Amino acid sequence: MNSFSGRLPGLKATMPEWWPILLGLLAMYVPTYYGLFNGLWGMEEQAQGPIVFALSLWLLYRIWPRMMEKSAGKSGSSTGWVVFTIALIFYVVGRALDIYIFEVGSFIWTIAAILLIKRGSRALATAWFPLFFMLFMIPLPGTFVILVTMPMKIAVSYVTEHILYWAGYPIARSGVILQIGQYQLLVATACAGLQTLLTLEALGLFYLNVVQHTSVFRNAILAILIIPISFISNVIRVMSLTLITYYYGDEAGQGFLHEFAGMVLFMSALLLIVSIDALLQYIVKLRALKASQ
Repeated sequence: MNSFSGRLPGLKATMPEWWPILLGLLAMYVPTYYGLFNGLWGMEEQAQGPIVFALSLWLLYRIWPRMMEKSAGKSGSSTGWVVFTIALIFYVVGRALDIYIFEVGSFIWTIAAILLIKRGSRALATAWFPLFFMLFMIPLPGTFVILVTMPMKIAVSYVTEHILYWAGYPIARSGVILQIGQYQLLVATACAGLQTLLTLEALGLFYLNVVQHTSVFRNAILAILIIPISFISNVIRVMSLTLITYYYGDEAGQGFLHEFAGMVLFMSALLLIVSIDALLQYIVKLRALKASQ
């Protein structure tokens, strides 16, 4: 509450300068996001979109006072008009042809252009992470997702099969189809696809940005380990669905417990990130202790 109260006066003070721009953004992009919420973002494969969008706006709100302070008295950059022209082209083409990668991507270019025009490069540099984070909400072309996803699904299916076989379960695999007992399960894109990996990557990067460690070693190692953490979390989700189906049947595996397995995915990823971060903190302290001796 104190953090919100501390930012509120600063936001109110800047509103006369920014509200016309905000109204313009709403006029341009409310139809875009309305279509996404009632279309792609309503699908399980794209469920990370609204989450990333909301977190991006929160990140912008979080750094807004610092950005205004750093860019106070700075003149705008004419480069912003070039960036705005690019954003406008992307928006028009994407809107006219229903190409979301252009239409949604233009939102990032537009925000960057506005910051450059109003406050210059210092403001853009301060807001780089929220803008970068928005990349994770852009729906990717279906053909690209299918191309990249298939090897990932095969890898997750392979690891799931071998772990459960080692644990004594009657399981076999054919491509991305798992046979356990009398049940067959198709490892779907939503369970082990590129979008899931990107969602977990976004979760890890968001965690890094919020905690803001001062150790470069700790940040770099944790950022690198997000990729295997994402893969392990996908395996845990598929194993959970497989065991739920084996013990409780197809209806349980495809019903509420399927959604529960999705929660398991994100909870396991977050738990792994926090656990590894704690281990890295211990290692950093040991290194600092040895350096001081």
